[in-house]
Amino acid sequence: MAITLNPDVKKQALTSIKHYVSQNLDQDIGDLQAGLLLDYFLRELAPSVYNQAIQDAQRYFQERASDLEGVCFEREFGYWTEKARDARQR
Repeated sequence: MAITLNPDVKKQALTSIKHYVSQNLDQDIGDLQAGLLLDYFLRELAPSVYNQAIQDAQRYFQERASDLEGVCFEREFGYWTEKARDARQR
């Protein structure tokens, strides 16, 4: 699955890359160079980040689902038990 960015995010990413290179590498690069660098990151590095995010999300939901009965349990047929307890408390 190819990782793509919507146009607004891509524009912000290119601006950020150009700013980073300027501040940290003391070089000015244009849109083409920043775009090539962004394409490289998306193809080479982003899948590792994406896969880790999917694993984290799976772990999160599995942990929540494993305790689903404890979190979402509602006692059944307790009306008469509660009525009897209320009557004793009077």
